[in-house]
Amino acid sequence: METVVSPSAIPTVSISDLPKDRVALLDVREDDEWAAGHAPGAKHIPLGELPERVSEIAELTDGPVYVVCRSGGRSARAAAWLNASGWDAVNVEGGMKSWHAEGRDVVGQPGAEPEIL
Repeated sequence: METVVSPSAIPTVSISDLPKDRVALLDVREDDEWAAGHAPGAKHIPLGELPERVSEIAELTDGPVYVVCRSGGRSARAAAWLNASGWDAVNVEGGMKSWHAEGRDVVGQPGAEPEIL
């Protein structure tokens, strides 16, 4: 995954501008981050596995896929790679930290308080 794109060339959306319903959300964080807390309904594919599992995105949507990580760095890389590969991908600015700060729902392990790692 060697796509290098200027950050300003990557489509980006803030959490406040992200629709609350029917959003195809792809979380590219690592397994432990996902387990600790993630957006309900998101698809989890760690960044390092994305090239091998990219076909799973078709299950999410035939429209744009919104890519999220912890704070926006990994998701920007993933969105750039996806766009270069023919997908319609948008980076979620501020990642799950902003998601949580905006009061959006977060789920985690059963019986544990969800947190953003």
